[in-house]
Amino acid sequence: MKTREKILLASLVLFNDEGEANVTTVDIANELNISPGNLYYHFHGKEEIIQELYSGFELELTDILEAPLQNSLSPQDAWFYLYIVFEQLFKHRYLYRNLNDILQRYPEIDRRFRKLLELKLRSAQAVADELVAANILDASDIQLSRLCDNVVLNLTFWLNYNSLRERHCRDDLTIHRGVFQLMSLIAPYLTDDFRYFYDDCCALFEVLSRDD
Repeated sequence: MKTREKILLASLVLFNDEGEANVTTVDIANELNISPGNLYYHFHGKEEIIQELYSGFELELTDILEAPLQNSLSPQDAWFYLYIVFEQLFKHRYLYRNLNDILQRYPEIDRRFRKLLELKLRSAQAVADELVAANILDASDIQLSRLCDNVVLNLTFWLNYNSLRERHCRDDLTIHRGVFQLMSLIAPYLTDDFRYFYDDCCALFEVLSRDD
């Protein structure tokens, strides 16, 4: 692995563990046992590191959100899709845990994040429309619109809520909790033939929670 890639990986780990605002370029250099000058050769300050990390996150999440939907979407497919999305957000949790501060300090990321937020909303609507077409959900257009808005709201602030509620939680359980919360939002709109799926989700989450 090249030094530039090592710097990005170490920065991501430190930002996630310590909080981006609490990590300096000297901390990153010390973590890698390289000189600050060596780090500066690759990145002229922390802002450049943040920008590149965000670009990678944006590209990966956009690929996930824009992935073509199957014509025969099932509840299991929706669960799996949500898990992948939450997994990607958790991988860059430093961003979501300190979102407002980061967006204020990095105007370019603020502009791009707002576009990503709109993409999340369009993707949520596309999945919801597919579930309605498959007779898995039964909801009016206005109900679906409000549901999708709440889904994106949950996606954006779930990590902060989860950390306030339970400071120490297994990574996998944190992700499952986020998915389960979204499935709980969707549950009231499940058609009779698919209500069993939410019961299965509840049973699974209960087992995972007991193992924590």
